[in-house]
Amino acid sequence: MKVRATVWASPKLASVWVMPVLLVLLLLTVLHSVTIGRYDLSVRDVTYILIDNIHPLITPYWEPVQEIVVEQVRLPRIIAAVIIGFGLSVSGAALQGLFRNPLVDPGIIGVTSGAGFGGTLAILVGLQGYFLLGLAFVFGIGSILLVKMLSTVRGRTSMLTLVLAGVIISAFFQAAISIAKLLADPFQKLPAITYWLMGSIASTNYSDVLLIAVAVVPSAAVIYLLRFQINVMSLGEEKARALGTNVVLVQWIILLASALISAGVVASSGIIGWVGLVIPHLARALVGADHQRLLPVSGVIGAIYLLMVDNLARTVTTAEIPLGIITALIGVPVFAIVLRRIHSKGGWSSD
Repeated sequence: MKVRATVWASPKLASVWVMPVLLVLLLLTVLHSVTIGRYDLSVRDVTYILIDNIHPLITPYWEPVQEIVVEQVRLPRIIAAVIIGFGLSVSGAALQGLFRNPLVDPGIIGVTSGAGFGGTLAILVGLQGYFLLGLAFVFGIGSILLVKMLSTVRGRTSMLTLVLAGVIISAFFQAAISIAKLLADPFQKLPAITYWLMGSIASTNYSDVLLIAVAVVPSAAVIYLLRFQINVMSLGEEKARALGTNVVLVQWIILLASALISAGVVASSGIIGWVGLVIPHLARALVGADHQRLLPVSGVIGAIYLLMVDNLARTVTTAEIPLGIITALIGVPVFAIVLRRIHSKGGWSSD
């Protein structure tokens, strides 16, 4: 009995079970999410409706309106929540490993605010869809360039300066967003910009899901392909160069992939912050710092987390709460706790 307990207590063996358990939990969460809402549905109803698309049943017992609710109203936003949560979490975990800083995510280093301004500007001039995505991506990349330029001196990136530069750039783009809102039509475009900036997937359709997937899935795949390079980069730039890693190329690929993920999310759903900051810490506690396990586990946990947040947003009150408000309410205290723990351990290392 003692030997068996010792084997099951092994961290490596325990981490093997993390991903299967999370995938089952994600599937159950998706099925439960489709059932909740103003139109009552059971898990059995949802299961048969979805199976009917693969293998048509002889005599469907459900009403046509039930099929519409499942397939056209709830399923697109559930898929969108899964992809967004996955992408933001993978991006946050990669950036934290790349910069060796547990306080880094696309929002902290200015990408989200830059992409948000690009999307705001697109709405202001009447652009939508992939044009909005393109403008959000351009300004997201621009914010990365500015932050990288401000935080790099003589080829060395200071971790503390990186965060401070991100705060500066975020403040600049927030001011630019305020100017755009000031110039917007107060009866049509201003309400659209204001609600969009708070983050919501309430009106998501399959076209929006495709837009998100085009931005998130390839970028997350590229980040995962660089998982071993991120492990090396987490040792420090000097050691990474000594081990033969092309530091600049790896940095830019991950930064561009993270910017594209943020741009895709912002373009389709507005600003949904704090996910990439909070989730990697939970995943790291489960499977450690090896990005081969950390990245996929972070992604699945992020998908479950954002899906549960969306369920809360559409059921807690009669009026739907924007996702960005709930993720901020959860993320801010977590950020404060992490910051406090880092400070108590002596601050940033190798800064």
